[in-house]
Amino acid sequence: RPKYNPASGDVSLARLNRLDWCHHQQTFTAWCNSHLRKAGTQIENIEEDFRDGLKLMLLLEVISGERLAKPERGKMRVHKISNVNKALDFITGKGVKLVSIGAEEIVDGNAKMTLGMIWTIILRFAIQDISVEETSAKEGLLLWCQRKTAPYKNVNIQNFHISWKDGLGFCALIHRHRPELIDYGKLRKDDPMTNLNTAFDVAEKYLDIPKMLDAEDIVGTARPDEKAIMTYVSSFYHAFSGAQKAETAANRICKVLAVNQENEQLMEDYEKLATDLLEWIRRTIPWLENRLPENTMQAMQQKLEDFRDYRRLHKPPKVQEKCQLEINFNTLQTKLRLSNRPAFMPSEGKMVSDINNAWGNLEGAEKGYEEWLLNEIRRLERLDHLAEKFRQKAAIHEAWTAGKEDMLQKHDFETASLSEIKALLKKHEAFESDLAAHQDRVEQIAAIAQELNELDYYDSPSVNARCQRICDQWDALGALTQKRSEALQRTEKLLETIDQLYLEFAKRAAPFNNWMEGAMEDLQDTFIVHTIEEIQGLSTAHEQFKATLPEADKERQAILGIHNEIAKIVQTYHVNMAGTNPYTTINPQEINAKWDKVRQLVPQRDQALIEEHARQQNNERLRRQFANQANVIGPWIQNKMEEIGRISIEMHGTLEDQLTHLRQYEKSIVNYKPKIDQLEGDHQLIQEALIFDNKHTNYTMEHIRVGWEQLLTTIARTINEIENQVLTRDAKGISQEQLNEYRASFNHFDRDHSGTLGAEEFKACLISLGFDIANDAQGENEFSRIMSIVDPNRMGIVTFQAFIDFMSRETADTDTADQVMASFKVLAGDKNYILADELRRELPPDQAEYCMARMAPYTGPDAVPGALDYMSFSTALYGESDL
Repeated sequence: RPKYNPASGDVSLARLNRLDWCHHQQTFTAWCNSHLRKAGTQIENIEEDFRDGLKLMLLLEVISGERLAKPERGKMRVHKISNVNKALDFITGKGVKLVSIGAEEIVDGNAKMTLGMIWTIILRFAIQDISVEETSAKEGLLLWCQRKTAPYKNVNIQNFHISWKDGLGFCALIHRHRPELIDYGKLRKDDPMTNLNTAFDVAEKYLDIPKMLDAEDIVGTARPDEKAIMTYVSSFYHAFSGAQKAETAANRICKVLAVNQENEQLMEDYEKLATDLLEWIRRTIPWLENRLPENTMQAMQQKLEDFRDYRRLHKPPKVQEKCQLEINFNTLQTKLRLSNRPAFMPSEGKMVSDINNAWGNLEGAEKGYEEWLLNEIRRLERLDHLAEKFRQKAAIHEAWTAGKEDMLQKHDFETASLSEIKALLKKHEAFESDLAAHQDRVEQIAAIAQELNELDYYDSPSVNARCQRICDQWDALGALTQKRSEALQRTEKLLETIDQLYLEFAKRAAPFNNWMEGAMEDLQDTFIVHTIEEIQGLSTAHEQFKATLPEADKERQAILGIHNEIAKIVQTYHVNMAGTNPYTTINPQEINAKWDKVRQLVPQRDQALIEEHARQQNNERLRRQFANQANVIGPWIQNKMEEIGRISIEMHGTLEDQLTHLRQYEKSIVNYKPKIDQLEGDHQLIQEALIFDNKHTNYTMEHIRVGWEQLLTTIARTINEIENQVLTRDAKGISQEQLNEYRASFNHFDRDHSGTLGAEEFKACLISLGFDIANDAQGENEFSRIMSIVDPNRMGIVTFQAFIDFMSRETADTDTADQVMASFKVLAGDKNYILADELRRELPPDQAEYCMARMAPYTGPDAVPGALDYMSFSTALYGESDL
């Protein structure tokens, strides 16, 4: 049998004459029609339909993709010969030598010459370009078939004739590329007719490969025609090679879309978490800013307890959410940079800085609310003390003034004797002395009432009313006293006798009685102190008071001696006494009773001072207990903050080693939490004991809380930075040595160890790494471009993460919009648009729907109904236009 050598491109007429080309007519006709259908036409008889040369030229244009010379449209023989010659010239121009094949034979309908020419075209355009592992043409096509059918049992392709007789080879090729079209497990090697017809029907129906062969001819022939089978198998090669390109393009698009979908989900998660956190802050701040005071200490204590529940139960989860929000935001930005996407810009008011500002407002309101609560508790405590003091003094004064107005309004002097008048006059003088002594108590009562009003005491109206009654009564007593004094003075000239002893008794008993009343009042007076020094001062004053008791007892004995002298005189001289001492209402029994009361109150006061001293000692113990822990925990937190700062800029081991070290470090910090909780318990005991200052430490619980929260946030942020560096290294293919070099250069120019570089420091760092940045206008423009990448917010600083992102972008290859656009073009069959059916056929269902929902309609001049614009969609994926 003659063989065609693609290298020589030579097919001689002698060889053609030795072939029985009639057996090939069916195969070649079907092969030609499979290509002519693309141009909207077909042939029925090769030697007849190619005689005018028009369909022959059209066939060559379709299979080569090139334009031939303009054909002649005339019906004359010369026109037909001209067209066939143009076709033969085109074939010759492709390196094929046609021997003894002329245009006249084709025009005359010579079947052998026509079929020989078609076989030449098949060899040149369907088989010669096949290349598999440095083999081409027939050998390449055979090697391709062997590779594709190697996994299938009972299939052994060694040639293009008897290896295909059982039909399993054709079925294996289809199943390898489209397994859903054929159930290969049900095929039998002993049923070649079924196998062949199954393959031919499936190829024609689903692969657009026409039936070029007849199953009966293949089965009934000992050696099937090699050229017919090569022609048919080459159609499978070209059909499946296009599908492989589409699969590759689809995989690229799936990868890009999957990244985009994941990023969009992260953006939605960030927006929801930020919205929830800001809403909680918005609801909490008005509660913290509510300064409506309560009237009772119990109500204010309940508010303080509610505030402690907020600090202990409600705020800690929100602190964790805020930290997680920052971590999620940094991770999302890193993934966007690694996938060559634009940076994520949250909705207005939901930036990390906005959340930090809102959090700062929350903590400001929280601090102000706590200070207000403590001040209100102090104020109510002071008010309760003053109110009790007011009631005691008012009760004593009201008891003293009881009956005084009636006494001053009596007209007993009108019928009294001279001695009685003298007695009444002296009694009135003693009363005036007593009245003057009570002036200080009235002023104290008014001053206390005024202070209660200034401190906004809730029961001020009743206090003011009582104080007004006392002042009005005091004014009335003053007026009545003056009136009675004038009346007695007018009648004084009529009266001469006076009892000097009674007068002396009255004069000495009144101030002593007033002293005892003051002493009882002082001994029963409540006190409030906050330090041991204050209680020691009260104890010292009480001891000084007790030291005056012997002298007071002497005075009492002296006053009682005056009364005993009067009794002695009465008994000695049998004086007829009408009633009691006319100069005073004070009697010895009352003096003794009050003296006994004073002696009883002294030990009670001693006990109260001892108990208060013990309470202040306990408060001092609580202060020292809190201070001892706070003075350890405060510096510990500061040292940990400094150590984390050093770890973040030092290089020890790989990123995984650093990450492991930091996580162990984080675990040790979390294990320290019980000490913080213990300190919180001590702080609660201090607050419950109403201790407001502590001279043993400069640390407050608020300082410790803020430091602890900052420590947890700092270690979490540092771990996140290392994780992002790992993502960058793995995604960009950066080695550990490169990362160490970048870190060493960064640390070298980070003079202040702040973890950031200024613009000039960053420029010097780039130059040290080999960047050519000239000191001219062009160099400044290039450096400005780089700064816009690493510092998009124009803050004038460059973080290490931004530095790593820039260096990885300069040294790594990433997907681009042009690559995605080229992949879509393959799926669309080189069209400028793509159809929904093509997306559903080549992509997974969810990603196909994702594309169709976001692709704009195509409006180009070659648009068809349902056309979608994949070009604008591809640029939008990378932020070059709006999606």
